[in-house]
Amino acid sequence: MSSKNSTLSRRTLFSGAATVGAVAAATAVLPGVVKQAAPVPTALPKPTRGGGYTLSEHVQQYYKTTRV
Repeated sequence: MSSKNSTLSRRTLFSGAATVGAVAAATAVLPGVVKQAAPVPTALPKPTRGGGYTLSEHVQQYYKTTRV
C-alpha cells in the first residue's frame, strides 16, 4: 500500500471555505451601510454684553463628572 500525501488537507479545505464564506457575508452587508452626515448644530446668538461662555449641557455633564 502506498499513500500519497496531498498538499490539500481537510483542515486547509475547511479553512478556505470558512474564509470565502466570511468574505461573502461581509460583501453582502457592506453595500447596505450608508454613511449619514452628522446634523449641524444651530448657532446660538452672540451675547450682547460680550463674553461667550454658556453653560451648555456638555459643560454641565463635565461638572457632574468632576464632583468628588
